[in-house]
Amino acid sequence: MEYYVYILKSDLNGSYYIGSTQDIEKRLDLHRNGMVTSTKRYLPWRLVYKAEYPNLSDARKRELQIKSWKKREAIENLINNAAMV
Repeated sequence: MEYYVYILKSDLNGSYYIGSTQDIEKRLDLHRNGMVTSTKRYLPWRLVYKAEYPNLSDARKRELQIKSWKKREAIENLINNAAMV
């Protein structure tokens, strides 16, 4: 079973949201439909990055690592260098 780390970008204000999930399509639908408290006021969101991990522990570690980066530039470098979305 795969787990994902993903980054969304708000089209409203350009902010990023970083999360992890097992069912990425379901989670993206929740974000897009305003069902996630922390993202509903900055709709619409678009997926700009996702990475797959073999287990929840690895995905959460990566999510927390990305969230710990203090510079927006570091997140944008990750997105720009990914061959995913």
